[in-house]
Amino acid sequence: MSAAARVDVRSTPVEAPLTPVAVDYAITTLASVLTVVLTAVAFWLSYEHLQEVAAAHGMAKAVARSWAWPATVDLFIVIGELLILRASLAHRVDWWAIGLVTAGDGASIGLNVAGVGQDAGALNYVVAAVPPVAALLAFGALMRQVHAYLARRASTGVNPPSPGVEAPSTPVTVTVDRPPVAPPAVPTPLPTAGPEPAALPMGVDADSTPVTGEPVGVEAPSTAVDLCMPVVYPNRVDQLVRALYGTDFTQPSTARMTQAMAAAGLGASESTARTARGRVKAREPYLTDLPATIAG
Repeated sequence: MSAAARVDVRSTPVEAPLTPVAVDYAITTLASVLTVVLTAVAFWLSYEHLQEVAAAHGMAKAVARSWAWPATVDLFIVIGELLILRASLAHRVDWWAIGLVTAGDGASIGLNVAGVGQDAGALNYVVAAVPPVAALLAFGALMRQVHAYLARRASTGVNPPSPGVEAPSTPVTVTVDRPPVAPPAVPTPLPTAGPEPAALPMGVDADSTPVTGEPVGVEAPSTAVDLCMPVVYPNRVDQLVRALYGTDFTQPSTARMTQAMAAAGLGASESTARTARGRVKAREPYLTDLPATIAG
């Protein structure tokens, strides 16, 4: 015989930010597209100017070499930015990658400006310097958006819900197996000394009537145990941290809490997030038994 204990874990609602989710998503998408376009245009202008510089200084007859030569400068920027992105996801600093980006950007800006010539006007130097500088800033902004997206995926393990949308609560059913209950033993009456039964007449049989004691089954009813009563948190940070427990039933990490706080416009202080998590555990001690988040 088994009995099921139903535990209903309810998530605490979080107040929606002022910016609607649809508008926030549209702004983020538009900014990402414009960043990609700006990066491509700036790299193209810088790359073509470096090709002209190479053609004017010894590679005029080697067209293929003059077009390949700028890659020896600009690809250092791409490689360095990707290595910086990888290091930031691992929460460390890669000085070698920073050196590659610095060398590539410095060489690209210097060669673009120097290729104008000595007798050019000041505005010509500014025009030559704008594309490599814009390529540096646009590519850095693009890598920052990629880092923010990957960091959210790594901290949650799943696609995080959009700000302002309450994660649905999922009831958890815990099945507890109980051993069958044996029926109570019926005691056997002991013989007692008494008067001898009266003798029956000849030819009369005494019919015995068997008495069978039927066992009484005791059924153990299943009782619904509500282990998680709703707790109201007046503090918005506490509400946000408590809601993270209800998304995948794991203890949220500090990075996950700070990112959720930043998305809700509550700042990104790690100490504030840890303090709020401590208050939530103090009010609902059973949350400490949940497994810790596994980093993605």
